[in-house]
Amino acid sequence: LKLHKFCGPRTLLPSSLRHQIMGRSRSDSRRRDRRSRSATPEKNGRKDSRSPSRGKDEDKKNPEDYGVDTMKITDDDAAFILGKGGKTKEKISRVSEAEIELFERDLILEIRGTKLQRRRAKKYAEGVMAQRTGPVSITEDYDDGDLTMLLVPQVAVGFVTGRAGNFLRTIEEEWCTLMFFCEVGSGGRDKEYEKLAIFGDVRARRGAELKVLSAVETKVPGYFDKIRDEVVPRDKGKDSTGTWGTDTMTFQDDELSYALGKQGGTRKKLERSTGAVVQYVGHVALFSGTREERKRAKDYMKWLFEQLEGPVFVESWADRNDCTVVEVPSDCIGYITGARRAALGAMEEEWGVLMFFMNRKGDRGGRGGESEKLIIFGSERARRGAELKVMSGVETKSPGTFTRGLREKISNERGFDTDRIIFKDDELSYALGKQGSTRKKLEGAAGAILQYVGHVAFIAGTLKERKRCHEFVKWLLAQRRGSVTIPDVSNRDDATEMHIPENCKGWVTGNRGSELRRMEEETQTYMFMALDDRGDERLIIFSHNPGSKSDPHGRAAAERLVNEMVQEKLRDDGRGRYDSRSPSRGRGGGRRDSRSPPPRRSRRDSRSRTPPRRRR
Repeated sequence: LKLHKFCGPRTLLPSSLRHQIMGRSRSDSRRRDRRSRSATPEKNGRKDSRSPSRGKDEDKKNPEDYGVDTMKITDDDAAFILGKGGKTKEKISRVSEAEIELFERDLILEIRGTKLQRRRAKKYAEGVMAQRTGPVSITEDYDDGDLTMLLVPQVAVGFVTGRAGNFLRTIEEEWCTLMFFCEVGSGGRDKEYEKLAIFGDVRARRGAELKVLSAVETKVPGYFDKIRDEVVPRDKGKDSTGTWGTDTMTFQDDELSYALGKQGGTRKKLERSTGAVVQYVGHVALFSGTREERKRAKDYMKWLFEQLEGPVFVESWADRNDCTVVEVPSDCIGYITGARRAALGAMEEEWGVLMFFMNRKGDRGGRGGESEKLIIFGSERARRGAELKVMSGVETKSPGTFTRGLREKISNERGFDTDRIIFKDDELSYALGKQGSTRKKLEGAAGAILQYVGHVAFIAGTLKERKRCHEFVKWLLAQRRGSVTIPDVSNRDDATEMHIPENCKGWVTGNRGSELRRMEEETQTYMFMALDDRGDERLIIFSHNPGSKSDPHGRAAAERLVNEMVQEKLRDDGRGRYDSRSPSRGRGGGRRDSRSPPPRRSRRDSRSRTPPRRRR
């Protein structure tokens, strides 16, 4: 089985095919490929890795205890470690914070990281492999400050596990944990209870634990009361601030449904806006986090319930560091709120904030022609995103409210700040795209917040994010006038360069760029054909997210989609099999790894030489 890496900034066709199509010399292509290799070093000349699970910047200094460990495994173990589409290997890497590579030729698992990271990764890998032959045995030395053991009633084990383990896998994905049922020491399993091991950091373990307890309480009502004194004080003070803990609040039946919200929407909103772990186990709400996070969660919950009784006004809002207030004109309030609060709810869900209009008792609430204060709670980035979305809506309804007299602004602040660009009429419509698709594309690829308020583009983020977004907007507008020249991207950490065969370019780009737009939307990237310093055209994929073998988003995912399209075209043209690897990606045959995920899409087999394009 041979796989190639998706970690380098360039992707080239095989040298033999490149000679046919582009007339480049072998030495030239090798020099270019050497410059563009991944910063992750190869060991012992191995080049048949199934793909590195993490990447590190070359200029980052490693800790003193940084090192490399290896594990010899069997072929069956390799299948378990890799998992479907490489997800298990990625999960072990994320939870342990180590870099993991699986070399299928030598059946060796290579682990890079600090001593603690390597120890944890090895422990997790052994636990995953042990599940092949039966229950995992946990000994006392398994706990490196990363383990929570939870007793689950036998009658609820199947419910917690889910079909084929799907419910546990969902919790692992949500909270970045590793979970499995196990035996402790040399003793056999208890007949009444099963022990569930949860590995991860303190916040992740707590989130996963409470999610499991919520499910258990549904199946076995009253179980939480039996273990409450053990669960609530768990891991107290065991975080970087030393203030980690858990607070509780008990609800009545009618209060619980309101605090939960439709499909748990209110609970999720509170969790995202406060930064705390918010979970309901039976009628008990548990807030886990730092002291500040728990206080925010209780404040927000109090204001939610106060809204049932009448208007709410947060007297100390100006002194708080977790809120932003926007003045909304009275004639725009209904537009911003939406029918049955649908518009506000959509913004809360998009940005992970809590929003409501503030009024004192006796106020007319904007009916006297005055503006109303809309308060937004959440992190700085989330608040800014929601605020700009509100400003955009108000500006649409009442032009000039926020942009009258506004000028362009470029900030040199390295941290979070906001820049402004003023568009001309024709530039705005082009930069917005159909239903805002172009704006969303640039925003997602840059990792910044990009919002248009009237003719003004607001770009919010760190200095690096803002600069990247500025460049993307500049290149986008330049494409209206013709080809864009980007001489060199080898020093960028947000670009992947691909040389497309001449007879495949139209197939890959699609009618008026429709196929590129489709791939951009699927992978949240920004891609276009650009000229290099020699005037040669190549495809560049931009995104702050490098992606991975199992990630459906990012540059690696876009690269896979492009390779699939090129392969289809070459097969249709009778060119035979197409190997999408660059020369540096390994030797040997081009067979696809049977464990890798199948192609995301395929076109009709019965098609003409020039098939019809999809309508967008």
